[in-house]
Formats: sequence, structure tokens, C-alpha cells
Amino acid sequence: MKVTVCIGSSCHLKGSRQVVEQLQELIRKNGLEDKVELAGTFCMGRCQEGVCVTVDDAFHSVSPERVPAFFNEYILGTSE
Repeated sequence: MKVTVCIGSSCHLKGSRQVVEQLQELIRKNGLEDKVELAGTFCMGRCQEGVCVTVDDAFHSVSPERVPAFFNEYILGTSE
């Protein structure tokens, strides 16, 4: 599974660093380092929608506050 987080300027201002840090921690805590590839990218072209994240090319808008719920639903729920 590949999870890509936008780290462009607009998403950075909306909290992409916190999103990346939380995802790194959740991946580690759940022992998914060998199943989940976390990457950064620059602008995905949907800046108005919040921090842009793709999970295997499916687009999501994630705020730092929503990371745990997002992780449980879209990463933990599909990585098994």
C-alpha cells in the first residue's frame, strides 16, 4: 500500500507535517512498516480541500485532527 501526503506550501500551512508525523507513528505502532510505504509529494492540484493524501491513488482530504480516524478506516482497515 502506498500512502502519499502533499507537502506543498498550501498543504504545509494546513498541517501536512503533523499529518506525516502522526501517520509515521501510527504505522510504526501497528507494525505496518513492511506493508505501508509513506511518501511525500508536492502539489496534487486540490489545494482548497485541505491536506491532500492518496492511498493507492484514491484521494482523501485529511486534517491533522482526523488522522487517527483516517488511519483506522483507510489504512488499517485495508492493510490486512
